[in-house]
Amino acid sequence: MAKVAAALSLSFLIFSFIPGGTLMMVNGQKSWCVAKPSSDQATLLANINFACSQVDCRVMQKGCPCFSPDNLMNHASIAMNLYYQAKGRNKWNCDFRGSGLIVITNPSYADCIYD
Repeated sequence: MAKVAAALSLSFLIFSFIPGGTLMMVNGQKSWCVAKPSSDQATLLANINFACSQVDCRVMQKGCPCFSPDNLMNHASIAMNLYYQAKGRNKWNCDFRGSGLIVITNPSYADCIYD
C-alpha cells in the first residue's frame, strides 16, 4: 500500500497547472481521478453517492466489468473518475473535499477500462 501511495503521489507531482484552471499534462499524458489511499470509508461512500448522482455509474453494478464486491476503494475511484471525465478533466473536479488524486498512470484493470 505504501508503494502505491508513493507512486500515486509522484504521479500527482508531475502535473503542472496553468492559470485559469486548465490542466497541462507533461508530454500530453492523459489523466485520471482516483481516491486517495488514505480515504476513510465514510468519505469513499460520500464520493460514490455524489459522483453517481451526477453521472451514470451503471458500470459498477453486479455483472458489469467494474463490479468489485467488497472493494469500496475501487468503486469510489471508478465513480470519481467518471465524474472527473464528464466534467472535463479539470483539477477542481477531482478534489472531492481533498480525497481525490489526479494520476497519469492508467488505473484500468482486467475488463474495467478507465477512459
